[in-house]
Amino acid sequence: MGMMVALLEAGKFTLQAIPNVEVVTLLFIVFTASFGLKTILVSFAFTGLETIWWGINTWNVMYLYIWPLLIVYVYLTRKHASVWFYSISSCIFGLFFGALCSIPYFFIGGPHMMFTWWIAGIPYDILHGISNFAVCLVLYKPLMYACGHIRKLTREQTR
Repeated sequence: MGMMVALLEAGKFTLQAIPNVEVVTLLFIVFTASFGLKTILVSFAFTGLETIWWGINTWNVMYLYIWPLLIVYVYLTRKHASVWFYSISSCIFGLFFGALCSIPYFFIGGPHMMFTWWIAGIPYDILHGISNFAVCLVLYKPLMYACGHIRKLTREQTR
């Protein structure tokens, strides 16, 4: 689980200069498809490290429900697992990331603040969706292969 958090942090750090291009979504998809619901614990550890690194703000609350929501979705749809299914799913997740992130603003400033915050970010959500699709389409199969190999090795070591 520590290696998963390290990969998430390294992936996020590596791409942070490119707005809304990230591998965190893909990694959570792959980790959940490979290792199940214990990935939720990884999402909390990731959020904790991000909080230590970047400080406390509204995004901390967002990460506490957005990543587990994605993980539960992947877990429930794992029977449909394919590169195309998860590429499209990650695209939709990226397109609606801003809408999901706007929820705390409902409680801060009401529906008007929530709606305007979401609408202002739509161009970034479009980029986020397109980049999630492309990243998943290219990296899903190699990462699933690597996680399958890791699962196999860990099973052999525990025997």
